[in-house]
Amino acid sequence: MEKTIDENKQGEALILDTKEGNSKKLFIESYGCQMNFSDSEIVASILSDQGFNTTQQLEEADLVLVNTCSIRDKAEQTVRKRLEKYNAVKRINPNMKVGVLGCMAERLKSKFLEEEKIVDLVVGPDAYKDLPNLLAEVDEGRDAINVILSKEETYGDISPVRLNSNGVTAFVSITRGCDNMCTFCVVPFTRGRERSRDPQSIIEEINDLWSKGYREVTLLGQNVDSYLWYGGGLKKDFEKASDFQRATAVNFSNLLELCAKAQAKMRFRFSTSNPQDMTLDVIETMAKFENICNYIHLPVQSGSDRILKAMNRLHTRQEYFELIDNIKRLIPDCAISQDMISGFPTETEKDHQDTLSLMEYVKYDFGFMFAYSERPGTLAARKLEDDIPEDVKKRRLNEIIQLQQKHSLLRTQKHVGKIEEILIEKESKRSDQHWSGRNSQNTVVVFPKEHYKVGEFVNVKINDCTSATLIGQAVDYSQNN
Repeated sequence: MEKTIDENKQGEALILDTKEGNSKKLFIESYGCQMNFSDSEIVASILSDQGFNTTQQLEEADLVLVNTCSIRDKAEQTVRKRLEKYNAVKRINPNMKVGVLGCMAERLKSKFLEEEKIVDLVVGPDAYKDLPNLLAEVDEGRDAINVILSKEETYGDISPVRLNSNGVTAFVSITRGCDNMCTFCVVPFTRGRERSRDPQSIIEEINDLWSKGYREVTLLGQNVDSYLWYGGGLKKDFEKASDFQRATAVNFSNLLELCAKAQAKMRFRFSTSNPQDMTLDVIETMAKFENICNYIHLPVQSGSDRILKAMNRLHTRQEYFELIDNIKRLIPDCAISQDMISGFPTETEKDHQDTLSLMEYVKYDFGFMFAYSERPGTLAARKLEDDIPEDVKKRRLNEIIQLQQKHSLLRTQKHVGKIEEILIEKESKRSDQHWSGRNSQNTVVVFPKEHYKVGEFVNVKINDCTSATLIGQAVDYSQNN
């Protein structure tokens, strides 16, 4: 799976401003990648129009929804435990309805509704607009399900409410689904084929966010580099497009430029990139605009050509190196992060050493590293035996993590002594006297509050660092304010 998972946000109960006149209470929790958290904002927006305000008190909810992830077994087990908790509350409050949204909903629909009878409704990632109809079915005493995967749905016409927002940074979804059939990943089966959102609706959402005080947007998709708008439809059908559609098509590089020009003082990031789809024009556009951050999350998964082939990753080790070289040539101070899987089926010690040597070549700023866990429904689960012993997986994973920590420290040390522009996002977790924000390279920076405020761009002199955090002192406001 290409989407990174923020462990600090798992199971966060989402909350938004109360809408006057709404009398019903919605409790919604999200697990998994940022796409799921973004989808929960869409769901809350749809249900707000149906009379629901959000609550963080499970016991008072009329409707409880959990937005689920199928990418790791741990996420599924956590969701199952939460469903047990919901149903314990439901025994006290029998009018409460429980529903499962997202990737796990699509994969385990019959189990949840028919075999285990633990939920009232099951809604897949492309069916959120059908929620009002499904809730009406539940109110009539019937189970409700819609997990149909769409060829068109992008939710471009839904203005998401911002849940648990700092009011400064926001995610804007630009694509849905994925066409890359990586053998370890369940996403193409749970989120469907790849389609892109109308660029005009993206720009309108960004302009609206700016007017509301947001100062940074992350463009979001399973694979943003594959963005391609030619009037609607699946990316795979572009080959059937008319000459006019081809001539007026907007790719990811074009979209980045549109965003950068639409709001010249807003910062832009994007996630996630796929090495096989990242083209030179994207890197050139990043280099051209100062408000596009110098950071690329570029999952590689393995440093071994043999394992990359087994994973159906459509790039080689050498092609990945060429991409890294181009990034460093055009954007010398660009930060690069990785996803890495240890212990994929048939991985040998030589394959593992190839991964370590690739890491030595790139020297990533940070990474998201996991031991392989077989996911039901994936090609790997059907065709490859999970044959690497757990102790070997863990030992290899630990070696990857140790090397990454060494490289992360090398990377943060390069910032010491520099003055860098930071967008203040929130109070530091460790001190109420310090602000926390990020530099262009996506590294967290903490510094004394003084007279500065959340949402302001500040030039900060970096005086010290750990492997994950930069520590500094504000110099002055940046020219971006």
